[in-house]
Amino acid sequence: MKSTFAAVFALVAPAVIAAEAPKALADYLIPNTMIKGEIVVVVPPKELDKYIVKVEESARKDPEWFREHAKKGKPGVPLPFDERLGLTKEEYDDYLKYWGKREFKGIEAVPIRLSAGSDGRWNIIVGGRAATLSTLKFDPKTDSFKSPNGELKRIEDVAADANSTLGAWTGHEWKFEEKSGFGTIKENFAIGKTGDKKYGLLVYRLQEVSDQGHKTADDGMVVRFPLGDAGVVKPRTAPAAPATRPAPKPAPKKK
Repeated sequence: MKSTFAAVFALVAPAVIAAEAPKALADYLIPNTMIKGEIVVVVPPKELDKYIVKVEESARKDPEWFREHAKKGKPGVPLPFDERLGLTKEEYDDYLKYWGKREFKGIEAVPIRLSAGSDGRWNIIVGGRAATLSTLKFDPKTDSFKSPNGELKRIEDVAADANSTLGAWTGHEWKFEEKSGFGTIKENFAIGKTGDKKYGLLVYRLQEVSDQGHKTADDGMVVRFPLGDAGVVKPRTAPAAPATRPAPKPAPKKK
């Protein structure tokens, strides 16, 4: 990890200029400061497995109804109760109870740095497997991100409730969508903070769907980091030199 952090420092150091960071990003990241982040995944308890199997069986029996029922729910939130889900009300309540016990699991520590470029745009430089985020450039003038795919425009702010996949969190989100004869590309990026205000979140997803409706790509990641000073990477200090003692006086010579 030491070499990764050093590499990011070397990458962004020449781009640091005296510019005011955009509020949409500076509310979560300290400009020109290395932050310790972590790629995380949400791990649900194993007790959920038996309920998921029942719901999947019901979906296969009546796929048309299931698609319509799924439209009633919110993305990342358990579907509303219906007996046709294949669960009794008691089982559904147990499902919600176990869903509430899901946990974040860290899979890779990554450095994060909000840095200004000479063109006035801002980058959230992230290392490791989250380096894709580093290709996004924020333009404060248009309040939009530019990626290799196109322009991500600001959409409605995030206000997720406690039952969402990532739990309660709020933030800002940007989206790019393009349709062509080959299919559709969707790219989303969001930055925010958890409901307890202890952690910041970087959430990214890229989807490609063919014109036949088949997913050809679905890549996403979540990076979590402590907010404020708790997330700042402190510089290493050299160990203090051992205290020197005065040399002992020579013993008097015997006469």
